[in-house]
Amino acid sequence: MAGTVKPVPDGYNAVTPYLIVDGAAKALDFYARAFGARERFRLPMPGDKVGHAEIEIGGSVIMLADEFPDMNCKSPRPIAGRRFRSTFT
Repeated sequence: MAGTVKPVPDGYNAVTPYLIVDGAAKALDFYARAFGARERFRLPMPGDKVGHAEIEIGGSVIMLADEFPDMNCKSPRPIAGRRFRSTFT
């Protein structure tokens, strides 16, 4: 059928997590060291931030980006109102 959209694009699983973190570049390095993550894509932004990135671990894709509070994209730390210790910053 012409114009049919695939619900799951090729190369992705049915569920793809998207993480908003404080310190995405360091998180990407950590995931590579700890889990052997392979970086598929990174969109650098001003201020050494990551606007969007994709990594692959064991055939599964995880997307992540730095938090951008002015765009209401916040990591769990400020949303929860608690002080979590970040291993990335």
